[in-house]
Amino acid sequence: MPVLQYVCPECGKQFEEFVKKFDEGVVCPVCGAAARREWSGEMFSATGKPVKKCSGNCKTCGGCK
Repeated sequence: MPVLQYVCPECGKQFEEFVKKFDEGVVCPVCGAAARREWSGEMFSATGKPVKKCSGNCKTCGGCK
């Protein structure tokens, strides 16, 4: 299960959440509003090595190289 970063558009709370799937809906632990995925931080490939150009969105990615 991946740990992803989220931010609440209503109250601004930033938090991390364990999810079963990358597109799973997550609610804010403070106000209960639907949170959106935060695409920040360093990205790593499946081998654990940092990649230079990674959007973090695996659905549109051509693969980690």
